[in-house]
Amino acid sequence: MKSLIVVLSLMMAMVSTPLRAGDTTVVVELFTSQGCSSCPPADKLLHKLADRDNVIVLSLHVDYWDYIGWKDDFASPANTKRQRNYARVANKRSIYTPQMVIGGVDHVVGNRPAEVRNQLAKHDAKASAIDVTLTRSGDRLTIQLASESNTRDPMTVQLVRYSPKETRDIKRGENAGRTLAYHNIVTQWETVGEWNGRRAKTMNANVPGDAPIVVLVQRRDFGPIMAAAELR
Repeated sequence: MKSLIVVLSLMMAMVSTPLRAGDTTVVVELFTSQGCSSCPPADKLLHKLADRDNVIVLSLHVDYWDYIGWKDDFASPANTKRQRNYARVANKRSIYTPQMVIGGVDHVVGNRPAEVRNQLAKHDAKASAIDVTLTRSGDRLTIQLASESNTRDPMTVQLVRYSPKETRDIKRGENAGRTLAYHNIVTQWETVGEWNGRRAKTMNANVPGDAPIVVLVQRRDFGPIMAAAELR
């Protein structure tokens, strides 16, 4: 009997709680850097937001501050490119840290808690028309998508992996001498496929390792994030 209970527990752990139409899961992307003196308050705020049940937080470290004396070992040119694409779509001339992009559309200075809370409240009030369910069996992830909307809406389905927590001793640059903690640091970001929302669809992906899994359904060309789900 004890063995059966263990097996059933493991099976339940491999299935995400489905995001049902009408539910809202808000994705917060923080563009940050170990070399940015204004970023630690935003990094702490991101950690607090991670405790909310309806929020998925992702920390994307950029590489454009590496030249000022400290190289961020989490930084990726792909993260910088993603931030530049958000700026392009929003007709912004420049990028900065710390910046939070909420729901793929709203840009907020990441160390301003009141503004972040206001944007989260706005997104909380929006209903989702999309269901996302994730099921994992070993290294295989099954993504089930369905929509209650009849409109054709080109979307990109993306797979994200992250490291839940890392600590770094910063020895040079603007944060020299500080020990800083970072949370939900993006380590992988890839496109699984495209979907127009007209019919239910199932996609599969390889997910080796034990890093948490996030799936985003985002309107094509860096539009709003229409739905998201997570497996930890």
